[in-house]
Amino acid sequence: MIGEVVAAMTVLLVWLHVLAAVAWIGGTIFLSVVLAPLVRSHKAAPEFMALFRLAARRFRVVVWSAVALLLATGPVLLHQRGLSVLSPIGWPQVLRIKLGLVAVLLLLTVAHDLLLGPAVRRISALSVGARTRWEQTLVCLASWVPRVGVLLALGVLFAAVMLARS
Repeated sequence: MIGEVVAAMTVLLVWLHVLAAVAWIGGTIFLSVVLAPLVRSHKAAPEFMALFRLAARRFRVVVWSAVALLLATGPVLLHQRGLSVLSPIGWPQVLRIKLGLVAVLLLLTVAHDLLLGPAVRRISALSVGARTRWEQTLVCLASWVPRVGVLLALGVLFAAVMLARS
């Protein structure tokens, strides 16, 4: 009986972990590969930019909820595999790679949401001619961060599949 409850809890934890990852990665891919190019192709239409900003703002709640869920379920799932969060000794190499990619992805997400996003919103209010070279660089960099994030997220997903199959 206890074994069945533990097995059911494990399935629930894995499901929540995968659901959070799918929400984060899927939404990131949609915004970066579908919505952002659509907005860029209609630069003259302010309603497209407003749609993108609204979607990105709402997605931020999904991202940070997913991150919280991943950070809550991940250590428990590690523990269930007999691995300690506090001691990476004995961790499979693919797990180290996955967690390294996750760390970089989290740093990029924090930088994008807390630093680049607000800066770009402020800079976007300026005319292109009034922007400094640094401000133009920031705007360009801000458009590449989500693209790099998509690649990192796909790497995390690949590592997760490798880990699940090991």
